[in-house]
Formats: sequence, C-alpha cells, structure tokens
Amino acid sequence: MSLAQENSTAVTQDAPYRVMVVDDSAVIRGLLGRILESDPSVTVVASAANGEQAIRTLGQNAVEVIVLDIEMPVMDGLAALPKLLAIDPGVKIIMASTLTQRNAQISFKALAAGATDYIPKPTASREINQGEGFHRELLEKVRALGAAYRFAGGAAAKVAKRPEKAPSAVAVPRAGAAPQPAQRRISLQPGVGKHAAIIAIGSSTGGPQALLTLLKDFDRGNQLPIMITQHMPPTFTTILAEHISRASGRPCSEASNGQAVENGRIYLAPGDWHLTVVSEDGKKTVRLDQNPPVNFCRPAVDPMFASIAKAYDGHVLGIILTGMGQDGLNGGRKIVESGGTVIAQDEASSVVWGMPGAVANAGICKAVLPLNKIAAYIQEFPRRLVR
Repeated sequence: MSLAQENSTAVTQDAPYRVMVVDDSAVIRGLLGRILESDPSVTVVASAANGEQAIRTLGQNAVEVIVLDIEMPVMDGLAALPKLLAIDPGVKIIMASTLTQRNAQISFKALAAGATDYIPKPTASREINQGEGFHRELLEKVRALGAAYRFAGGAAAKVAKRPEKAPSAVAVPRAGAAPQPAQRRISLQPGVGKHAAIIAIGSSTGGPQALLTLLKDFDRGNQLPIMITQHMPPTFTTILAEHISRASGRPCSEASNGQAVENGRIYLAPGDWHLTVVSEDGKKTVRLDQNPPVNFCRPAVDPMFASIAKAYDGHVLGIILTGMGQDGLNGGRKIVESGGTVIAQDEASSVVWGMPGAVANAGICKAVLPLNKIAAYIQEFPRRLVR
C-alpha cells in the first residue's frame, strides 16, 4: 500500500474532488485555491512551488487532478509531468500557461506526453481574481476530470471501497456531461443519411490528441472538406492547425472570413471566433463572427453544425469527439433533421464523455464508436449509403 493510501481519508464517489495546485507564486497558488474551494465539490489537498515538490507531494497524498504551471524554477511543469504520471498514471493533469506562442507549443508537448488538458492562465493576479470566465473554466475542467478519474477507477479513488456494481457503459459522468439520465441505453438512428459532401468535427477536452489520432488514420483518398471546431483559445489554434497538417498530410489552417470551401482542405475555427458556412450562388464560403459564446464557448460546435446542415442541405457527416458539456447537441439535431448523419466517440475512449455522451443519449447518432474505429467508419460511409 502506498503512503498516499495509508495517510489519506477515504475517497467516496460523492466526496469532493482532490486537487493539487502547483505554481511558483504563493499568491497565485492562494488565488487558485480559493477559486477551487469556492465549489463544495472540490477540495485542495496539497500545493507545491515547483515540479520537484509536486513529485514528493503526490507520493504522500491521494490526488485526482493536478493544476500544473509550466514555467517554474528548480523543475518546470514539462519536466515534472512524466514523473508525476509515473507515480499515478491515471492522475488528470491540467497544464496552466499564459497565452504565448512558446507556452502553446509547450502545452502541446505536454498533451503528447500525457497531460489531460490545458487552461490559459491570466497574466496578473487581479485578472485571475476577477475573471469570471477563468473561474468557470477552471472549475468545470477540475470537476469533469475528477469525475473521469473516478470513472476509470484511479488510485486515489480506490482508497475507498467502491460500489459492488460497476457503472453502466453508457452512464454519463456526474460532471462535465449533458443532463441526461444515467444508465440510459443508447438508441441509434435507423437507416442511412444523405451522402456526405463535407465532414464537420466538434471536440473539446482531450480533443487535440483525438483529432490528431483520427486524422492520421484518415483515408488519403477521401478529399471531402473538413471543418473543425475545437474549444481552444487564440494562439493555441494556430499551433493545432500546424499539428493537424503534419498528422493528416493535407493542408490545414485557421479559417479566414470569406474563404472558399475547397475539397482536400481542413478548416479550423480560430480561437475566440465562431466558424460557420454559408451557400451563395452555389458556392460555399466560410464566415467568422464574434457573436456571443454558445454553451459558454467561442468557437462553438452548435453554430458550425447548424450552418453546415443548412448550407449543404443535410449532405453532412458530423462527428463529436471527446469533450465536456453538451456543445454540438443542438447542431447535431439540425444535421439529422436535414437528413445528415452524426456519429460520436464512445465513452471508453473519451477523456470526458460529455459532448459525445449528449448526442449519444439523445438518440441522434448513427454510430457510437471507439476513436480508433471512426476513420474506418468514414471510409465505409459511402458504401453504407448504397446497401
């Protein structure tokens, strides 16, 4: 039994999520701690001033989520990451960084190395203290990832006796998911949809790695245009587009207003802009706007899905990958109502089964698949239409 298991109190399914905050600034650690503990479902059980302290602390405490700063003395967040995961491979780590290109690049390296998510950190303590959007995002991520940790049966969660009955394979985690009834069986849409003239993908928490995995496996002969909305801030989407280009072997860039939609290209919604598509004189064109956030998100999946369903008269294949919340549900309904097809990533392969769980439990999906099966489904999709 580990020291953490010997010394920790029992972690039941209803206990507050156990968080460690790692930042070299005592002021920032205090502010983050107060934000987190303003929610009764979260408790800060430890803090550390650098990666080296975090490693020692994790060995002595049952922790489910770590908020890990990137830039710290002694040992920075990127260096500490693999050592923390070696102690508990299931611990959920959120990289916290300011919105610089350098930190965006480091955050992507951290995601590839096993970090679960990232959060853009305001540059001043006053901004952290007064930023309602930052407060909400931090708490949502911690709750969703804490629930995911427990669903997977992480080491900290195993301290307590777990229920005899395992959760249903289609149960929605208590945080970060749509308000659908737990234990509900998934009903798939019968029949086939219209042939697809475009592919639209929505994702959030865990999305960058899921997108790279999916697009790496994509059939290079499939030249349909691909539209992607990933919940991500500015600067980060620029870097993500570069990674997608390398993984997919096809050009990907942040979409620009008025850009023509062309086969063979991938268009990514830029951070802080909604991406939609309009049809004018038979030509499909990208539109960007800064209308209010949808589902607290900008960019958001719902407006993208709804606009594409209209512009393409339902000749759309919509895909919802891992992510918290239910963004994509209303837009997915628009795709289905217009005759298109929606598929979702399954719970077992999702970091958080919020967005895909919402569309799956709403009964609007033609298929709910593991991430590594989605590319093959897309490749077979045209043949399904003629059966």
